[in-house]
Amino acid sequence: MDTIPNDLLIGFLVVLILLSAFFSSSETGMLALNRYRLRHLVKKKHKGALRAARLLERPDRLIGVILIGNNLVNILATLVAGALTTHLFGEWATAFVLPFVLTIVILIFAEVTPKSVAAVYPEKIAFPASVVLWPLLYLLYPVVWMVNMISNAIARMIGLDPSKARRADHLRMEELRTVVDEAGELIPDQHQGMLLNVLDLEKATVEDIMIPRNEVDGIDLEQDMREILVKIRSTEYTRLPVYEGDINNIVGILHLRKAARFIQGDDSTVTMESLRSHISEPYFVPESTQLHTQLMNFQQHKHRIAVVVDEYGDVQGIATLVDLLEEIVGDFTTDSANNTSDSIIECPGDWYLIDASESVRDINKNLGWNLPTDGPKTINGIIVEFLESIPDACVSFEIGKYRFEIVEFSETRIEKAKVYELSA
Repeated sequence: MDTIPNDLLIGFLVVLILLSAFFSSSETGMLALNRYRLRHLVKKKHKGALRAARLLERPDRLIGVILIGNNLVNILATLVAGALTTHLFGEWATAFVLPFVLTIVILIFAEVTPKSVAAVYPEKIAFPASVVLWPLLYLLYPVVWMVNMISNAIARMIGLDPSKARRADHLRMEELRTVVDEAGELIPDQHQGMLLNVLDLEKATVEDIMIPRNEVDGIDLEQDMREILVKIRSTEYTRLPVYEGDINNIVGILHLRKAARFIQGDDSTVTMESLRSHISEPYFVPESTQLHTQLMNFQQHKHRIAVVVDEYGDVQGIATLVDLLEEIVGDFTTDSANNTSDSIIECPGDWYLIDASESVRDINKNLGWNLPTDGPKTINGIIVEFLESIPDACVSFEIGKYRFEIVEFSETRIEKAKVYELSA
């Protein structure tokens, strides 16, 4: 290089630093691409996205060609800078000044700056860069293949198998929830809430949404027909479970709309046989069934109400399609049975007077609390589990960051409790 003019050497050096910046920004831009937006653009036949997606199918080869190219231009830049420094300042500068100056130049102009830009604007860097990287991969393929073979062999020696490794393109449930949370202004609040509720279906079971057996409004066939008709005509529900003597002996479901003509007739014409003829087969489900599974089961079996049973076959309650859908869209009924405003009453001093039969999940949703949901399903259950008995006095205590005060109780259960969240 002694015969090459300094101006030409300077030009070579600038070009090599720009090439190094190109490879550095390409690496960051390619690996920073949003995989889901990339798939969207691929479906729209975006040419840059198509090229980038093909390169990312084998990230080991992509990284190989980028690093080989980057190292080659950096080595050439070092040689050119060394010759230029010797021409201008002598060999002493090449030995002592060049390493420091060249490191600073490459660090700023060929590494930090281009990579920072590519991290912020990956598509603007990666898509144009793919035009160069694709043919360059074919041109340098023998070298890339050899380098990858050696690096893969070293990886296997330490217990890794790069041939099976692929970039994780599938989001886990919590990651998907974070994506929806961070969507912000892109999704209306109501839609965002519904999406989050759909994701939460996996965490809840039928037991969490069922009407417990002690609150089930049903028809006992062993009652007098007049009593049965009074109950049918006064109920607020459209479907009622029908049992004989004990709720564990459910024989079917009565759809009141289908039986409307029969119900509205003369009491003297209504017989037990005609009542039984309007009863449909009961649909039983385990209490441990996850809600997203039960939603599909309701759709598949064309049912709107299910009888919930435990592992011993005893009836634990009733679950309806409406209750399940309300887990997604929120309450869309004004029925008193579904109105939580009566069971959660705000008191002075940030206290809440809560019906102890209220669901822990509903309380967490309404108040933004974080009461444990992996144990008892109601406030009564949480208190009894903590005290290990049913109290015979109005006591107060703390569970985690919440203070409880029993307000009303009976021999068998806690009726009402005051609860408030302790300050951090």
